[in-house]
Amino acid sequence: MLQGLTGWHFLIILAVILLLFGAAKLPALAKSMGQSARVFRGEMKAMKEEDASATDSTASSTEAPSPENRTDSAGNSDAKP
Repeated sequence: MLQGLTGWHFLIILAVILLLFGAAKLPALAKSMGQSARVFRGEMKAMKEEDASATDSTASSTEAPSPENRTDSAGNSDAKP
C-alpha cells in the first residue's frame, strides 16, 4: 500500500500536517498520543495479569490438598510431625 511513496511524498504529507494542525499543536498532539499508548499498554498488561491470576486460582482450586497439610475450617492443622 505504501510501496510507491518516496521521500518527497512523506515531506509533502508532513507539510500538510503542519498546515492543518500548526507547529504549536504538534507537541501536544504527540504527548497525548504517547499518553494514550501508555494507558493502553498498562490496561493490556493488567488484563494479562488478571487472566493469569484467574487461571492460577482455578487451577489451584481444583487441586486436592495433600494429606500432610490439611487444615479444618478454623485453620487448625492436623499435620503429623
